[in-house]
Amino acid sequence: MHGTVGRSALSLSLVLAGLLLPAAGRAANPPGDGEVLFGISAPFSGTTREYGRQLKVGFEVAFALANDAGGVAGRKLRLVARDDGYDPPRTVAAVKELVENEKVFGLVGVFGSANSAAVLPYVLERQVPYFAPYSGAGLLRNDPPDRYVFNYRPSYAEEAAAAVRYLVEVRRLRPNQIAVMHQDDPFGEAGWSGVAKVMRKYKRDPGQVVRVTYPRNTADVDAAVATIRQNAPRLKAVVMVAVYKPAYRFIEKLRAAGLDLVFTNVSAVSATELAEQIVPLGPSYTKDVLVTQIVPLPTSRATALLRYQEALKKYAPAERPDFVSLEAYLAGSVLVEGLKRAGRKLDAEAFVDALEGIRNLDLGIGVPLGFGPSEHQASRKVWGTVLEPGGGWKAIDLE
Repeated sequence: MHGTVGRSALSLSLVLAGLLLPAAGRAANPPGDGEVLFGISAPFSGTTREYGRQLKVGFEVAFALANDAGGVAGRKLRLVARDDGYDPPRTVAAVKELVENEKVFGLVGVFGSANSAAVLPYVLERQVPYFAPYSGAGLLRNDPPDRYVFNYRPSYAEEAAAAVRYLVEVRRLRPNQIAVMHQDDPFGEAGWSGVAKVMRKYKRDPGQVVRVTYPRNTADVDAAVATIRQNAPRLKAVVMVAVYKPAYRFIEKLRAAGLDLVFTNVSAVSATELAEQIVPLGPSYTKDVLVTQIVPLPTSRATALLRYQEALKKYAPAERPDFVSLEAYLAGSVLVEGLKRAGRKLDAEAFVDALEGIRNLDLGIGVPLGFGPSEHQASRKVWGTVLEPGGGWKAIDLE
């Protein structure tokens, strides 16, 4: 499906389908005396399950650090997880269970753009804090922002635009040598919008860009591969907005066909999983595979990264540093700061006000983080990484 669904139309369609019932009351759940519950709906089964697992690890590590330091205003933090298999109707059911049965105070790390689109009318109606969803879609970045929605990450549009600028300004490719491959849903459309915008800056008509898609929650990329092969003589790069299974299959098939292309993808691809799929194929497959990131290299020696690595060893010793868990850990750290500022008399309004008061928060990643009444996105920094033959990721300058 091309294009994002309007919020009112989406809400009506879900009500008619029986997936989204009218909210019973508007007030968000108050926290208990001894703890604050947060819920996460994410894929813990299916082809995208690694995302859910890593998100859970990152938030739980951030919560464990806060709890070991005495909690927040006398309360401990706890994460309640539900599996939605990356399926929007299941996300609706999971979120309703978390809010109405588990009585969570807020939601964190909900995975997927279409999944957020499905639950957004409900959480706004219930005035439930919706913090750091794993999505860069525009529907979560309204202007002015929705009061209860706070993003940690830059948008997919910002990431995809940064990739195009890198290819043109640093790699010196012509705009007409760049194609786009994206998932056929709001996630993919969000990335495409960033490409289209920057292409206009380079005097390139977006309608003339070679643009291919694949169905969401599948790895069915054969039609996309065929179109790229048909246009191969004039193409030098493909900007991808995909998750790791279809991304891997797309790269594998085009490399096997002998195409020497530069492949970029947005951070949602899960760089660790992508590398594990591609590296065994050999050096010719790993060449010129880039991923834009919204956090630094998780193995770097920056202050925040050292704290993250130490916390991971303490609370999740079986886990390796990973881009997804690092994002959740940093987002969780910002959330903890908001809770501290809200104080003991915690409710949704106090929490939102406290988050909007965070300015220039220095977690040690080299970029200040913060929000405001008209700014509900903590970071706009996009980093670049390139895959090495051995499977590691090396930082590169995108500018």
